[in-house]
Amino acid sequence: MIPKSLESLLYLKSINLSYNLLDGEIPSGGPFQNFTAQSFMMNKDLCGKPHLEVKPCRRGNKHKLDKVMLVVKCSVPVMVVILVVTGIVFLKHNRDNANYSTKRDLTNLDAPPRISYYELLQGTNGFDESNLLGSGSFGSVYKAVLPNEKIVAVKVFNIDMEEALRCFDIECAAICNLRHRNLIKIISSCSNDDFKSLIMEFMPNGSLDRWLYSHNYCLDILQRLNIMVNVAAALEYLHHGTSTPIVHCDIKPGNVLLDEDMVAHLSDFGIAKLLGERQLETYTKTLATIGYMAPEYGSKGVVSFKGDVYSYGIMLMEMFTRKKPTDEMFVEGLDLKDWVRKSTPHSIINILDVNLLQKGNPNISNILPHMSSIFELALNCCIELPEARIMMTDVMVSLRKIRAKVLALSKLRCVA
Repeated sequence: MIPKSLESLLYLKSINLSYNLLDGEIPSGGPFQNFTAQSFMMNKDLCGKPHLEVKPCRRGNKHKLDKVMLVVKCSVPVMVVILVVTGIVFLKHNRDNANYSTKRDLTNLDAPPRISYYELLQGTNGFDESNLLGSGSFGSVYKAVLPNEKIVAVKVFNIDMEEALRCFDIECAAICNLRHRNLIKIISSCSNDDFKSLIMEFMPNGSLDRWLYSHNYCLDILQRLNIMVNVAAALEYLHHGTSTPIVHCDIKPGNVLLDEDMVAHLSDFGIAKLLGERQLETYTKTLATIGYMAPEYGSKGVVSFKGDVYSYGIMLMEMFTRKKPTDEMFVEGLDLKDWVRKSTPHSIINILDVNLLQKGNPNISNILPHMSSIFELALNCCIELPEARIMMTDVMVSLRKIRAKVLALSKLRCVA
């Protein structure tokens, strides 16, 4: 609950209690008379005055309330004694464990663990380049080992950039309360005036981009299908499975990370947009990655679910052609979509990643029709008009059917 004692802070000018799962009545005296609904967003169990956009408070019988208060007042001294005795026993039991607070299980979802800047500094060896996992426009990601020997990834934001600070806030708002096996999990955050970071689960197999374009790695057809099903599941959850729908806005292989079992996790929500109730689209001035942006995003800044679907379609083509949408071969009006469209369905073998074509495999003729279905699905995601594109729920159904058919055939492996 919000303490009523805050009403006495006469010099309090502003407060932001959004996204904190608070409940009870919002105080109405003192500085709270001047606060707006913006200070209390996404706390659906709060109640108060109508202009704060929360539910009205129910007024119970005053006599019953007085009885409850009397019971509370009588119980407090007893509770204090119990807590003091319990605390003494607890401290005595743990007197030999000075580092107890840093050795809690970081996977406990009930309360995010506290991780200090000093622990991150030690865990990354002073944010040394040897622990650098990657860098972008708004910051860098480092590998860190915490005092409890858990390996994590630390995303450090560039505090000198206003846009980076905004991205930090967006990521906290967008993903910290989400739970899905195909989304990167935020373990905790470390934030002050001079340092802002997110502590995330570590993905030992790195990014999908690295696996697609490195000569040391190779994904077979089923692995690629599984990864794209994973990404589709994450997007379906963001679009249709949350109370506040989210548009990712930057779907690309570099933002897909792979765990030790090659399960894909969608990451980097720095430019994501939260849509309000029944809101189908919004606008932005922040550009996403060239080549993956939907036409309406690049020209008008229109953000919607259908923009994510478009980007997903581009990535689906890239996954099986091993050609980036910005590849140097795409010149003079030719782009990845046109190249795939002209080759589907009769010339699929000409655009398929050569690493997938094992010479002499008797099943190649059986596999090609399913590859054609994948490219047709990708093209349906990339239709020029947003309203004509399919939804991620339909993508999931289609892709799972294709995967089941491919699974029934012998697996095509990469040529090393």
